[in-house]
Amino acid sequence: MDELASPHLSVRELTIANASRKARTIAHERMDAVVLAADTLVALDGEIIGKPRHLEEAREILRRLSDRVHDVCTGVSIISGPHRKFVSFAEISRVRFRKLNERSINNYLRKVNPLDKAGGYAAQRAGGEIITSIEGSFSNVMGLPMEPTIEALAQFGIYPRR
Repeated sequence: MDELASPHLSVRELTIANASRKARTIAHERMDAVVLAADTLVALDGEIIGKPRHLEEAREILRRLSDRVHDVCTGVSIISGPHRKFVSFAEISRVRFRKLNERSINNYLRKVNPLDKAGGYAAQRAGGEIITSIEGSFSNVMGLPMEPTIEALAQFGIYPRR
């Protein structure tokens, strides 16, 4: 499913819309299930940055994020097929990058495939090489903010082990 991209929506609105579309599509096929879907985007100075299309675009994104603070927003939607109960929310974390040079960018890209990640990077694995600090949920930066997700799942009678 193609994700929405609209200059008229905030990063929060866009991630919730994308997560909701994903959840509703699967819930339509699986009426007996509780479906959870998520969508993560990066925003730098209000400009939304999605997944890079190719390696050079990933390099350019990392150059832009270098030595700067940006937002990582994950929209989460949960829908219950039989009852059509629906919950959605978004979580935003602030991420500060180290000052990156071409060598550090190339070293990082040898370890991580950036093409399936919003902003072209991942906090896990080699994230410490490029990230100085995270304000807010670390799991959000990984793609699913666990704390609010666990709370939301409780509304559906689901209590994951912590």
